[in-house]
Amino acid sequence: MSQETLEMSFESLGLTKPLDKMTAKELRALVVAKKIPSIVGASGMQKDELVTAIKGVFGIVEEEGAISPYKDQIFSMKRMIREMRVQKGTVEARQERTQLRRKINKLKKRTRRLSRAL
Repeated sequence: MSQETLEMSFESLGLTKPLDKMTAKELRALVVAKKIPSIVGASGMQKDELVTAIKGVFGIVEEEGAISPYKDQIFSMKRMIREMRVQKGTVEARQERTQLRRKINKLKKRTRRLSRAL
């Protein structure tokens, strides 16, 4: 059995998304289906326990304190969004409201893109 675990690599699992983004149900299915014998009791584990156990088996080191370099930009954009929402509520003209709504949507999309840009 120990030879099987040595032959199995993290890439051979064929994951479509990172471990942190997977649900607890998906992680349990991964452990059971891929038959990782060193993880026992996966059905009773929580998501964070499963993630740390899987990372421990494959020797993946977690990066502590990984702060996004775009954090300040995201906060300033969100501040602008809040200001625009207040402004949108006070504006009478329909065209200006529409322009503000579109600017808000554009900023929201930009913040999402920046948060994924790690």
